[in-house]
Amino acid sequence: MKSDIQIQQDVMDQLKWEPDLNAAEIGVAVKNGIVTLSGIVDTYSKKIAAEYAAKKIAGVRAVAEDIQVGMSPTYRKTDAEIADAVLFALRWNTSIPDQKIKVKIEDGIVSLEGELEWEYQRNEARQAVEKLAGVRRINNFISIKPSVKPVNVKEQITAALIRSATIESEKIAVDTDGGKVVLRGRVRSIAEREDAENAAWAAPGVTSVVNDLVVEQEEFAF
Repeated sequence: MKSDIQIQQDVMDQLKWEPDLNAAEIGVAVKNGIVTLSGIVDTYSKKIAAEYAAKKIAGVRAVAEDIQVGMSPTYRKTDAEIADAVLFALRWNTSIPDQKIKVKIEDGIVSLEGELEWEYQRNEARQAVEKLAGVRRINNFISIKPSVKPVNVKEQITAALIRSATIESEKIAVDTDGGKVVLRGRVRSIAEREDAENAAWAAPGVTSVVNDLVVEQEEFAF
C-alpha cells in the first residue's frame, strides 16, 4: 500500500511538473490517502490546475482543496469587465446555448444559473469561465433538464462502462430511478471515478448522478 508520505511526495513532484504552477505557493498534506491542498495563487485557473494535478496521482483517494485566490494587480478586473469577458466566452463556445444562461458577478465570484439539456454543456460553461482574468470562484448553479425522457438508462450506462478502456465495469453497480442515477462500488483512482460519472451523465434523459464510488487503496507487492 502506498504510504501517505509517498503520496505527498508524488503530489509535490506533480505540482512542480505542471508548467503553469509554482509549487512553492501550494502546501500539500496527506492523511489516509486524502490530499489537502492549501496556499495562495493569483488566478482561479491555477487553483483548478493544482486540484487536477493532485487527482492524477496513484493512491489519492480524495482531494480537499483549500487554496485561496489572492488576485495580483496584473489579473485584477472590475465586475463589469469580468461580466463582459464571461458573456463573450459563453457566446463564442459553440457547445453552449448561452441564451439559456444567466450570469451574476460579485467581487470576482461568478455565478452561473439556468437550465441546459446536457451535463457536458454545464461543464463547458464552467470551463469557459475558469481561465478568465479576475475570476476568484465559480458557482455553477446550472441545472439539467433533458428534452427527452429516460429510456433503458441503466442498460445504456452499463454498456458504456463495459466499453470503456479505463473502467473496471464489473466492480460498479448502477441503480436508476427515472432520470436519477446512483453509482456504487470500488474504483482504482479518482480519474476512474470521474470517468464512470461522465459515462452516466452521457445517457439521454439523466437529470442527476449520485457518485458513491469509493477509491481503493493500491497495494504493491515487493
